[in-house]
Amino acid sequence: MSKNANNISLGFSSYGKAINLIFSKGLWWFFLFPVAFNVLLFYSGFEVKSIVSEYAENYLLGATGLNGEEFFLSEFLKGAMSWIIGIVFSLIMFLVLAYFGGYIIIIIMSPILAYLSEKTEKIITGKDYPFSAEQLMRDVVRGILIALRNAGIEFGLFIMLFIVSLLPIIGALLSIIGSIFLFLISSYFYGFSFMDYSNERKRLNISQSIAVIRKHKWLAITNGGIFSLSLLIPFCGVSLAGFFAIISVVAASIAMTEVLEKENKQELVK
Repeated sequence: MSKNANNISLGFSSYGKAINLIFSKGLWWFFLFPVAFNVLLFYSGFEVKSIVSEYAENYLLGATGLNGEEFFLSEFLKGAMSWIIGIVFSLIMFLVLAYFGGYIIIIIMSPILAYLSEKTEKIITGKDYPFSAEQLMRDVVRGILIALRNAGIEFGLFIMLFIVSLLPIIGALLSIIGSIFLFLISSYFYGFSFMDYSNERKRLNISQSIAVIRKHKWLAITNGGIFSLSLLIPFCGVSLAGFFAIISVVAASIAMTEVLEKENKQELVK
């Protein structure tokens, strides 16, 4: 079996091991954090939607002269305008969360994911990592910086794909191919974020971590791909993605422990 096939197989099998480990080792309570995240997301989203919709409605009513006007169609027009503003804002929020919701989840849940990754490795290897607030903060900052870096690169590629899709005739075909490419890139970057926690504990700097993950890019794509697919589930993708992030970081920690141990043994043989 080729190296890439091995990485893909490891990526899938580590998810099964992750689910088993989470429930057999009492890590299920980490799923409470996505619940809290969803409550925060929906509450803040509802509040922001209400504020923005009210502001936009008042602005447009003032601009069109309907504000304060009373005639037989005024209430209907005001209601229609309010409804359209709500739909537009919901669509914008959906697009933002669809393309960047994964990074938002990773950034907000970074302290939890960093700690869970460390705890997973301790369960697997027995190696104890004494709690250090300073080290945890470094892990969190590094996780956020990597997520922002990856989101920036992906956004740049998205803009390029959008421009290419505007080309006549070949634009549609290139758009389809580009969408598949963008999904793979997104999956790679998500997997990168989940796998980097293990590399950081091995004191690899970001450049060294990039080299290791590029070497096992199909492991990253498989790990991040499952997380990416959760985001595509209609209506509830972002809500479910927080739970998938918990499983993904455990799976990444299991896989990276196996990968790094195997590479260490190969170095000893040499």
